[in-house]
Amino acid sequence: MSQIPRSALILGLAGVLPFVWGVLTLLLPGLHDWATGALGPRFVGPYVQLFYGAVILSFMSGVLWGFATKAEGSRATTGYALSVIPALWAFFTTGGGETAAALNLTFGFLALLLLDAAFWRWGLAPPWWMRLRVLLTALVVACLLLTALL
Repeated sequence: MSQIPRSALILGLAGVLPFVWGVLTLLLPGLHDWATGALGPRFVGPYVQLFYGAVILSFMSGVLWGFATKAEGSRATTGYALSVIPALWAFFTTGGGETAAALNLTFGFLALLLLDAAFWRWGLAPPWWMRLRVLLTALVVACLLLTALL
């Protein structure tokens, strides 16, 4: 695997910040209170993570769809069909309370990693893709699991 481009790494890590922010506002009551007053309740604790997590799974569906455009024939059909799964997962599984939604998003991001690996193995994703996706997935899953356990 080759080196992750700097811009992809920086933007990918920036995309993890709402998950980290959610955990910090759960662990630090003063930060939670300040952020609730300054930003509103949707931007603290599990709420920011759950809403943003659903958005990111949907975004990643689009990324996979883009990879599928590089394929032909049945591989393209398979790629298109698989690419919609993360968005549908987020849509159907993020209700039912904070803990259940956090766990469902965790499973969604882990399953997404398997899809990332498939598209990468098929040569549709860049050579550095899995290095980036493993790092980002580990960080996101850690944050979501902390939220589910707190």
